[in-house]
Amino acid sequence: MTTETTDTADEAPLFGPESQFSAFFDDPRWALAMIRATVLEAAHPQIGAALVDNSTFVAHPWRRLRNTFLSMRRMFGSDVAEREREAARLNRLHARMSGSDSRGRAYDAMDRAARAWVVATLFESAVTMCRLSGQPLDQDTMERMYAEYRTFLAALDGDAAELPADLNDFWRYFDRVVENELENTEAARVILYRLFDHLPAPALLASAPTLWAAGRAVAGPLLGAVTVASLPEPYRRRAGLPEMPGAQTLMQGAYLGAGLARFLPEGWISAESIIEVLSLSPGSDDPRARTVAALRARMKRVSALLRLLTPLGGDAGPGPDPAPSAGTGEGQRSAGEFFRQVLDQTGDGYLDWPDLAAMARELSTRLDLDEPEETRLYDAFAAWWRELQTALDTDGDGRVSADEYAAAIPSLAGPALIRVAEVLFDATDKDGSGSIDAGEHRTLFRTAFHRDLSPTDGAYGRSTFVGDFLSFMSGRRTSTPYDPLLADA
Repeated sequence: MTTETTDTADEAPLFGPESQFSAFFDDPRWALAMIRATVLEAAHPQIGAALVDNSTFVAHPWRRLRNTFLSMRRMFGSDVAEREREAARLNRLHARMSGSDSRGRAYDAMDRAARAWVVATLFESAVTMCRLSGQPLDQDTMERMYAEYRTFLAALDGDAAELPADLNDFWRYFDRVVENELENTEAARVILYRLFDHLPAPALLASAPTLWAAGRAVAGPLLGAVTVASLPEPYRRRAGLPEMPGAQTLMQGAYLGAGLARFLPEGWISAESIIEVLSLSPGSDDPRARTVAALRARMKRVSALLRLLTPLGGDAGPGPDPAPSAGTGEGQRSAGEFFRQVLDQTGDGYLDWPDLAAMARELSTRLDLDEPEETRLYDAFAAWWRELQTALDTDGDGRVSADEYAAAIPSLAGPALIRVAEVLFDATDKDGSGSIDAGEHRTLFRTAFHRDLSPTDGAYGRSTFVGDFLSFMSGRRTSTPYDPLLADA
């Protein structure tokens, strides 16, 4: 499938660094626009139901942000082959998401109208972002950017027929969907009223929960108010969304303030670098780790001072900020922590198939698996889920609660989980030698897991790899290589 649009000599390409969209990647206003677009997506009944059932945005929002950012980079980059590969990956991912919502209405993540709405919210929020920050786009620029977004949709669906070809028709289409189709869905409410208030700390701030809680207590409600105030008025009215006094002024100030970043020297703000630094975990050997470690130490001191001056309850906790374990880089983890941090990937308080599918999705994405390897991995996780359901679902409701898990205190390392580990090993052992050599090892832990854990003998055998993975997935100990992959927020 070829989706590249031929450009005339005096036109900027629809994709790549000269496109209209690429200018937003490092624009602080884009963060506000993305939140707004996500709420509008979640307000669509089909998309909202798919998010509630399958997404990890509640339990692992920073990981979801990173994956979304990287995917957009690939889709809007100038490399046609990379874009087509990413589009195929996204289509495989979405093809596995279908079901019904709480009212029994069917949803399908491959529904073309719903996918078009996702693209529409991104475009409309970008236009709104510029208008609210006092830099409205001219008609020609909007036309050009709209062509980019339609071509993006064509890269996914084969054509862009679900979005109007004419920009004027697009605004009528957008208003119609807002007026007639959007709802106050559970997913939209979670984003607006739960996610901001309970947003887990990124890895960078995980060792200073009190400091994070203090900042979140102030920024969370403000961010929620700014987002609600920026939503289309017809949707706010139909959904009954409350708007706090002064929210419109606050929203204008937030967008105008973020828009001032245009006066900073070029290259001072890099969204990719910020996301990567936020994702650095304790013990990381990333070249930036020393600076981050020093910053963490200062933040811990500030956190301790805040606790003394203004004690915080809730998830800040009364005890000292946790520190990484010494020596092996591994520490004890309770059954409840393991369930919440690793098993319950969707954050709904239960373990079921969408949680294991999220693990398979994350591993497939990080390892950049081809379709056959990805299918093998999903099949292995599906077999593990059947094994877990048989052993742990004592009340037969089709899912495993935290209490059922804790009461059983099971050994999760059954034959199916061993198969999961073996599939991962085979995907990494590219030359089929039966061991992971130094280059393959670097690819696995540096590229996929952001770690360098080179084995002392220069090779990593199948039994060692399987044993390490099983130890993490069935044990109660933190794991230096795997925590950043499946446990970090």
